[in-house]
Amino acid sequence: MSQAYIDSTGASRGSLTSYVTGFVLSLILTAIPFALVMSGTWSSSAILVGIFSAGIVQILVHLYFFLHLDRSSDASWNVLALIFTVLIMVLFVGGSIWIMFNLYHRMM
Repeated sequence: MSQAYIDSTGASRGSLTSYVTGFVLSLILTAIPFALVMSGTWSSSAILVGIFSAGIVQILVHLYFFLHLDRSSDASWNVLALIFTVLIMVLFVGGSIWIMFNLYHRMM
């Protein structure tokens, strides 16, 4: 299990070291926002920027180390499916916010 390989379905499998690296990075990126909030030395806006930055980096770490989405040709269909999923989620969330905003103004 130490070497990465591609099975018959085209999905790549990671090695144990890649999973451990992803896990350690995820722990560090989870601890950073806790440390920012608990220290209390930074301003509120700087803490929010730090939390959102750590969250975005953690999403990228999960996509690369656990879901194996990278720029290889083997993962192109998975990346396309991810982009489609994000588009659908943006449409659902954006449409829901738009509907709620419109209803709020019509009720007031």
